[in-house]
Amino acid sequence: MAIVIVGAGIGGLTTALSLHRAGFRDIAVYERAAALRPLGVGINLLPHAVRELNELGLGERVERLGAAPGTLTYYNRKGQQIWSEPRGLDAGYRWPQLSVHRGRFQMELLTAVRERLGVDAVRTGHRLVGVRNGVARFETAAGEVSIAGDLIVGADGIHSALRRQHQPGEGAPLWNGLTLWRGTARAPGFLDGRTMIMAGDAEQKLVAYPIGAGLINVVAERRGPGFAGPHADWNRAVDPAPVVSLFADWRFPWLDVPELLAAADEILEYPMVDRDPIDRWTHGNTTLLGDAAHPMYPNGSNGASQAILDARTLAFHLATAPTVRQALDAYEADRRPATTALVLSNRRQGPEQVMVLAHERAPDGFAHIHDVIPPRELTEIATGYKKAAGFLPAELNERASLTPTVFPGVLGVTGPEATELDAARLASVISPLRRTLLGAARATEHLPEIPDAQIEIVRALPRGAVSGPGELAERLRLSRSTVSNLLTTMEGNGLVERRPRPGNHRHIEVLATPKALDLFDRFDLASGDLVARAAATLPAADRAALAAAVPALERLRDALAHAKDAP
Repeated sequence: MAIVIVGAGIGGLTTALSLHRAGFRDIAVYERAAALRPLGVGINLLPHAVRELNELGLGERVERLGAAPGTLTYYNRKGQQIWSEPRGLDAGYRWPQLSVHRGRFQMELLTAVRERLGVDAVRTGHRLVGVRNGVARFETAAGEVSIAGDLIVGADGIHSALRRQHQPGEGAPLWNGLTLWRGTARAPGFLDGRTMIMAGDAEQKLVAYPIGAGLINVVAERRGPGFAGPHADWNRAVDPAPVVSLFADWRFPWLDVPELLAAADEILEYPMVDRDPIDRWTHGNTTLLGDAAHPMYPNGSNGASQAILDARTLAFHLATAPTVRQALDAYEADRRPATTALVLSNRRQGPEQVMVLAHERAPDGFAHIHDVIPPRELTEIATGYKKAAGFLPAELNERASLTPTVFPGVLGVTGPEATELDAARLASVISPLRRTLLGAARATEHLPEIPDAQIEIVRALPRGAVSGPGELAERLRLSRSTVSNLLTTMEGNGLVERRPRPGNHRHIEVLATPKALDLFDRFDLASGDLVARAAATLPAADRAALAAAVPALERLRDALAHAKDAP
């Protein structure tokens, strides 16, 4: 299936990587800009997005780009604390929250796309003109070109050409009367060095958080027009002096705001805008994603994270639904209502509503915040937003993976019912089939040979999971001494890590290392690709039979495990 992605921003590049991870190979990304450069300032990737980046094998790469905040705290204009909560791993998530430079993150995604899909996978200098009958027309320096696609994904941002084609009367983005100024400053850390702060109210606000050693991202906001005139956009620089003067008296014991703003390398100005939610993203074989589908205010630090979730959800449904039409329907059913609710919530300030309420109820400050906003109301605002955005810790930690376990070209057709089972023949096929697949995948990815027992241990330690040696021994039905010896060997090879259990140093916990997880991700992807390509050479009836057999084979696997454990 040929897939055309319009836009090489965070959403478009993550879509390409997600589709590749799901087994698709004919993927091309078309970008309007003549060259991609690391533009922008800091953004936050919330735990639900970092989980998806981990499953794409990018977790460590992205973590190296920035910082992992451990706390988010809201203040009023006087620096009085309104609400504070742990974030990321400190809040019980299996994945951190990451604060990174947007441009550096985009370049890392671009590098990964070119590594996995090829150096020509992203084609710059292509401005989308329109789509008709499955053909996308692009304007280039050499003239207009037409690209046919079985699926065309519009990830081309808030000014999406694909969205405009189906919403011709929509007009410009909607300004809410606020202007934003963003920059990065070389400055010492504040508070504990791992805290993201927001201070102010609905009329004027400041956001600051570290995005690396000695590097602070700062966002200033005020109701009213900016200083760049009517053509301000997200990468237009302005003189910082007028912005600094707006915050001249914002000097807290733990942060000198005007000094921080003055230290910024440059200040970028743009209006806070979004668009009204629309009742349909999909038209024929085209759909929208990220800011093209649901541009939202930055309240809650959720824009990039939602684009990543879009990408992963779309790839999952394309890999598991019988048809493209059904996949797009499922994708939109999963994502459009959720993002519509977020757009509307962000218009009501999202989780930052606590600052608005504090100012409305106590404009001159307070002795204690609970005199102004009851604890229950504060908690409900914070929890409600996490639930709406899809990152309540317990729900996210237990949610099923969006990495498909089936691959396109193999499944998606209905086969005939099985007849009499020849158990001996089936057994004689399964073992050599497994050996053949292991060998072929290792050769394709140049992977080291790992003994079966070690493979079982890593499989028992999925990303983010920990287990005790005794628990592993019981689960794998091996002796404790055998597991201990295996773990010693695996630790020496960099496949597992043993460490004292937090709060109980007498007990040891085991986790798979990023090296092991990366090896297994590459193996799984190579295996799926090999099976998909091999199955594609078979007659349709054979593919149908394989499709019908997969659920039964999964049940057979579980039954064999139960039989092994039975006395």
